[in-house]
Amino acid sequence: MNTPALEIQLQTLPNQPGVYQYYDSEGTIIYVGKAKNLKKRVSSYFTKTHDNGKTRVLVKKIATIKHIVVDTETDALLLENNLIKKYQPKYNVMLKDDKSYPWICVKNERFPRVFSTRRVFKDGSEYFGPYTSMKTVHTLLDLIKGLYSLRNCNYDLSESKIESGKYKVCLEYHLGNCKGACEGYETEAEYNESIKAIKEILKGNFKDSLSQFKSQMKQLAEDMHFEEAQQIKEKIEVLENYQAKSTIVNPKISNVDVFSIMSDESYGYVNFLQLSYGSIIRSHTLEIKKKLDETDVELLELAITEIRQRFHSKSKEIYVPFKVEIGENIKVTIPQLGDKKHILDLSLRNAKYYRMERFKQDKIVDPDRHANRIMAQMKADLRLHEEPRHIECFDNSNIQGTNPVAACVVFKNGKPSKKDYRHFNIKTVEGPDDFASMEEVVYRRYKRLLDEQQPLPHLIIIDGGKGQLSSALKSLDALGLRGKIAIIGIAKRLEELFYPNDPIPLYLDKKSETLKVIQQLRNEAHRFGIEHHRNKRSKSALNTELETITGIGEKTVVELLKHFKSAKRVANAKLDELEPIVGVSRAEKIYNYYHNK
Repeated sequence: MNTPALEIQLQTLPNQPGVYQYYDSEGTIIYVGKAKNLKKRVSSYFTKTHDNGKTRVLVKKIATIKHIVVDTETDALLLENNLIKKYQPKYNVMLKDDKSYPWICVKNERFPRVFSTRRVFKDGSEYFGPYTSMKTVHTLLDLIKGLYSLRNCNYDLSESKIESGKYKVCLEYHLGNCKGACEGYETEAEYNESIKAIKEILKGNFKDSLSQFKSQMKQLAEDMHFEEAQQIKEKIEVLENYQAKSTIVNPKISNVDVFSIMSDESYGYVNFLQLSYGSIIRSHTLEIKKKLDETDVELLELAITEIRQRFHSKSKEIYVPFKVEIGENIKVTIPQLGDKKHILDLSLRNAKYYRMERFKQDKIVDPDRHANRIMAQMKADLRLHEEPRHIECFDNSNIQGTNPVAACVVFKNGKPSKKDYRHFNIKTVEGPDDFASMEEVVYRRYKRLLDEQQPLPHLIIIDGGKGQLSSALKSLDALGLRGKIAIIGIAKRLEELFYPNDPIPLYLDKKSETLKVIQQLRNEAHRFGIEHHRNKRSKSALNTELETITGIGEKTVVELLKHFKSAKRVANAKLDELEPIVGVSRAEKIYNYYHNK
């Protein structure tokens, strides 16, 4: 059967919530998406002009559209998530279903065992987790073992087998780690009380266990059983110590999931905090690779569905930084202040730290990837036509109008290329005129690069506002380079970025990496220029005094400074120290000048 044309497929789509699937001409699924209204959402791909190049390519490759109608938007979210994980379509964000998380199992049996596992069976047992690290599992199991006496054997402790005396107590009983249920020394009701308390602890509720232990301790002390009371007291201390290590938020905040997102041009980082009885019982950050320039809202909606599914969350309320659509049965709260806002900020901080750690790891393992990411970010942020792999930044330096100089620093792939730095002494400008000086150095720099057939930069940064930028543009016009090299000016006070022929400046996020690279360039140009300016002034000051001595020329000054290293040492030198360097006649002139003075 021939596939109908796309126009016909679009016309026959229902106005219902559901999931749509795009297939290419070879029948391979290339994209899965969800929609409140299938017809409107799918039609928008073919009627809108897409800014993102990958989206335009996707639309060109669509040959067949299939859809699945569902009852609610929640069902659409879950189905979309499952299909993405199953088929891993080329243009969807990457969602990997990791089945290897550890769990704590309370076995479905008489006298249940409590142990860690990575495999979940539908045998009626209760599984708590999954946990994001094995260390957390071991810590909890050690806590439980210290508080309650549970068996760790795998015997079938049926009532008939215990009564027939089939089993004998082992070493664990004699060590006090087990109460001997295998020989009937502990009743099933007593054992199940411990299991009930353990389940509450695994849910994050320490209150009931603490209350129970304190009652036991008080009763034992009243009955004069002080040794047993001391043992219970030690258990209370263990439990309180563990509880203190948990991040306590607010006892009133219970059974809530908290989600936040931090993203860049390639990845989204979604942090998940799970709260129970006022404590954080789980933290996990999911890294999502973007495919079609997805928004933070789209990424967060997908991540919330995936994480809640992965960690089997039953919470009826979530805290998020902005409005998301994740179904009808979940309360969405956007905290503005107080403890709720504090916990959301904590989640965002976790996402940021995770992102920073990934960047550091990438920088060590694959330095090129780090540079590529920054270059792509700068291209997007600064609205450039190509990545600014080669950037040059200019700065003028004149203090109180003396010795005007300029500096040009060069960054390649986001890093300083110090061998390419250049100093300029201002030649054609009289007095302190920053605009004319900028025009001169930009012209000289690129005239030379053109004459020597050297590669031109992708981006020029002028340290200054509209005036300096206009002066630099005059030089580019004179050289025929206007439009061939991107050029911007950065004003010192508010970090405003100015573009040619655009009166409105661009303001970047103060924490953006693009702004940090630009600031580093500007600061480096300033440092390099000031250093040259200082050297020039000090050299000028030294030379001036020595050259005022009658009969002492430039060559003599150079010889003296080579030997004595400074003008001060020349002034303090004895006559017999000067004579071997400059001869008797000139030595006397120098000696007499300083000593008569």
